[in-house]
Amino acid sequence: MAGQLSVLSLILEASIVVKIVMLILMSASIVSWAMIIQRNKALSQALDESKKFEDRFWSGIDLSKLYNEVSARASVTGMESLFKAGFKEFARLHKTSARSPGAVMEGTQRAMRVGLSREVERLEAHLPFLATVGSISPYIGLFGTVWGIMNAFMALGAVQQATLAMVAPPIAEALIATAIGLFAAIPAVIAYNKFSHSVEQLENSYANFVEEFSNILHRQAVSSGDSH
Repeated sequence: MAGQLSVLSLILEASIVVKIVMLILMSASIVSWAMIIQRNKALSQALDESKKFEDRFWSGIDLSKLYNEVSARASVTGMESLFKAGFKEFARLHKTSARSPGAVMEGTQRAMRVGLSREVERLEAHLPFLATVGSISPYIGLFGTVWGIMNAFMALGAVQQATLAMVAPPIAEALIATAIGLFAAIPAVIAYNKFSHSVEQLENSYANFVEEFSNILHRQAVSSGDSH
């Protein structure tokens, strides 16, 4: 009896619909785990890079020198990309002496807002998939369970006397679909909540940097305008 009710044998003996449901859920679980590992690495790296750049930015380094350092890199992301976009636009607009400090800052802030939007979009990659897996996997598993139990009772209706040995295997194989659905959903929901919090942290950090950097550039624009 124990051998007959092993998980593997129940999966192999399940109906074709239940097998398809299990396959969908297991595929979703594998993909979501791959995305969880990738997002965890990407967001941890983004947090580390953000802290390192902030330390460098507030160390008193000349902004032009810092811009040259950042521009020399092949790939720039996160807070560095916001700094690069803002300083580049500020320098371009500041060269035109006809522009007022307000016009210069408006263009600079617009460039950084666009950069901020792109960075948040990059950080949120794959999160909608995790949210989808977390929300629909239990229902897909429940569908497989309901289908399996329905078929089991239909088969039992054809016999005159049902025994526990006849009822247990088909119901057990149907319940495995719900178990797999929960196995896929729970890590996806936990990861989605954790990553959403990390993205929110980074977005707030980036937004604060944009405001602080804008104030520094505004002071430069005003002082340069006064000297002219």
